[in-house]
Amino acid sequence: MFSTGDTFVRKLGTINRRIFIMSLAKTVIFTGIVARLFSLQINENKKYLTLSDKNRLREWRLPPIRGQFLDYFGNVIAGNLKVYQLHVVPEDVDNFRALMVRLKEILKLSDKQYSRIIKKKNSQKPWETLIISENLTWDQFSRVNFYLHELIGAKPVLSVARSYPYNGTFTHVLGYVAEASENDLIKNEIIKKNHVAGLRVGKIGLEKTFENYLIGTNGVQRYEVNAYGKRINQLDFEEGQKGTDIKLTLDLEIQKLAGELLEGRAGSINVMDIFTGDIIAMQSSPSFDPNLFLYGIGQKDWDTIKQDPLKPLINKSAYGLYSPGSTIKPIVALSALENDIISPKNTVRCTGKMEMYGQTYHCWKKKGHGYMDLRNAIKQSCDTYFYETARKLGVDRLNLTAKKFGLGNTVLKGTIGNEKKGLVPSTTWKKEQLGQGWVLGETIITGIGQGYIQTTPLQLCLMTAQLANGGFKIYPRIRVEKNQDSLEKIKYKMKQSFETANEEINPIRKEVKEFFNIQDKEYQTLFRNPENIKFVLEAMWGSTNEVMGTSFGSRLKDKKYQFAGKTGTSQVKKISARHRELELKAKDVPYEERDHALYIAFGPYENPRYALSVVIEHGGTGSSVAAPMAKKLFKLIIDRHEGREKARKENFSLAT
Repeated sequence: MFSTGDTFVRKLGTINRRIFIMSLAKTVIFTGIVARLFSLQINENKKYLTLSDKNRLREWRLPPIRGQFLDYFGNVIAGNLKVYQLHVVPEDVDNFRALMVRLKEILKLSDKQYSRIIKKKNSQKPWETLIISENLTWDQFSRVNFYLHELIGAKPVLSVARSYPYNGTFTHVLGYVAEASENDLIKNEIIKKNHVAGLRVGKIGLEKTFENYLIGTNGVQRYEVNAYGKRINQLDFEEGQKGTDIKLTLDLEIQKLAGELLEGRAGSINVMDIFTGDIIAMQSSPSFDPNLFLYGIGQKDWDTIKQDPLKPLINKSAYGLYSPGSTIKPIVALSALENDIISPKNTVRCTGKMEMYGQTYHCWKKKGHGYMDLRNAIKQSCDTYFYETARKLGVDRLNLTAKKFGLGNTVLKGTIGNEKKGLVPSTTWKKEQLGQGWVLGETIITGIGQGYIQTTPLQLCLMTAQLANGGFKIYPRIRVEKNQDSLEKIKYKMKQSFETANEEINPIRKEVKEFFNIQDKEYQTLFRNPENIKFVLEAMWGSTNEVMGTSFGSRLKDKKYQFAGKTGTSQVKKISARHRELELKAKDVPYEERDHALYIAFGPYENPRYALSVVIEHGGTGSSVAAPMAKKLFKLIIDRHEGREKARKENFSLAT
């Protein structure tokens, strides 16, 4: 048995042990606290200072200012406007729904607008900027600033937005911008690097082609905010770099006139400098207003555009494919002359139709033209003469000549998107693509621009330009760039190309080539005998300026404006015997079955400088519809020539 004294000693020992353990625990805890405080103060000081600054500072990345598009004379055809916006970062807002309810009241948002904002917010990350409104009115902007003390987390922003001041005048060339998609971010690192909420990027046309030049870089604003997130002080501002302005070869005034002439029609007008290859006008109709796409096009507007039977979404200059009709006849004539198949004196009797191998081929003139030589056949567009010429020539030789002059290939080499190549048929093509042999009847109708052959209006313009410059290859362009040849140098290179085409280069000539940096294929000759080109051009002059010429009614008597051209009519549907018998007029035929009207021309005739093509879908005949448009165009083109030459020299000096 233990005594009372032993029990007391045992209890005292237990108490002492407990006190020791507690003291030890306190010491350990205290040491841990001190160590942690030391770590926080010394080792993680930078981290928590950063977090503190983050609570105190705000950084706003501003959208880059997009480069402008200018016409040849420096007119802004795609620019930027200042706009007022309202931004919110959801994670900085304590009660987002309450904020939105208040904003709905202040901005007078509709239920639809409100729902769209909520939906967009739910699809984003909490830290991503949400744009409540991309284009506040001045009244809305003023009200937001007046109630800003109530709108913790909302930020009024002065930003910029794309603007197309001429609405649909340049739509099919420039394209339009719209909000960057996930696909845009994946495919383009520059877009990804400069992306902010609401960033607009090019979707089609030159806006897309030159995106990396136009986009620019972000600006950054840094602010100090109070405990409620309200901005109290701007700390600094880093200005972003504006995108590059791009000057185009287009002429605003000629482009506008082309649009006016095409008003209410489906078609295309193209104008080109026959030496420099400058695209002066590229108008497609109908068009649409690209400004509609800036903030997201409404369903009603989209349905109107999409459902229009005249197809305003298609750039008919580059993507529209048409049978060239009689506009191909100058090329058929040239090919036959170059291959010594015919001479200018060869005659054919036209009775209005031609029987061959059990088939009947009709001339557009029912009673026939009588005896035709080549010049008159071009002038009066005699189908029978070209049936016979094509039969002798063969489709393969025609194919080679047509491709030399720009048919069957893209003109701007992808500059404006997926430009159509068209089709110039050959015996090999049909065998490879259709698995069938070529038949003579197909050659005959190809000779008047029907059958398989398909061209774009832009190709027809290039074809005409290369005929008009004397038969030299040119390189079409739509952007004024550095290191481009002057007009004088281009003409000199053409002369050298002709002189050296079929002979050895002597030492002196070699030195000249090296001095001017002339490549062997630059501005190469597309002909064997220059007299053949001259003959064809003179016949086209007769077609426009002589009685019985198919475009005589559209001639200009003043030599300053005088031009030469060739009409064309492209069949959409084969003419039945009944139709031919009734001699139905275009107005009596359903719209979609009417012929396309075409016209190609160059001018001024005595000193050519410009070529054009006009294509009017379901317009009837080239002589009655397309040629009169060319008449109005050439008057303006020539009147603006002097100013363009002055601008050309200025642009050339700036570029170099």
